Amino acid sequence: MNRLMSHALVIIFLSACTQSQSSTVESGVEGRVTIGPMCPVVRLDLPCPDKPYQATLTVLNPAGKKIAQIQTDIDGLYQLTLLPGEYTMQPESPNVIPHAQAQSFTVLEGRYTMLDIVYDSGIR
Repeated sequence: MNRLMSHALVIIFLSACTQSQSSTVESGVEGRVTIGPMCPVVRLDLPCPDKPYQATLTVLNPAGKKIAQIQTDIDGLYQLTLLPGEYTMQPESPNVIPHAQAQSFTVLEGRYTMLDIVYDSGIR
């Protein structure tokens, strides 16, 4: 093989590698965290919607091992890049209340799974 052909093959190879890396689509989980109820008595004429909640969320694999941890922003929003697979989202609580239940979720290749979390404020 002559030198010109070997350079051409290297350029084609590098070009193919660059294209495959740039065409990779991320996957993961995203959503919003809220807390409620925010009023002791909710009435139709006086709405009291849940509010955004800044929380720490821990992602576990099927064996219960911690994979990642993320803090939501002040609007309760979060987005976390994860490989496709099965996971559990464990909302962390500073005390017994507020509290949110752990939720299982699946991440599919090239997609973000929507997972909203609601903390119970304990207000009754």
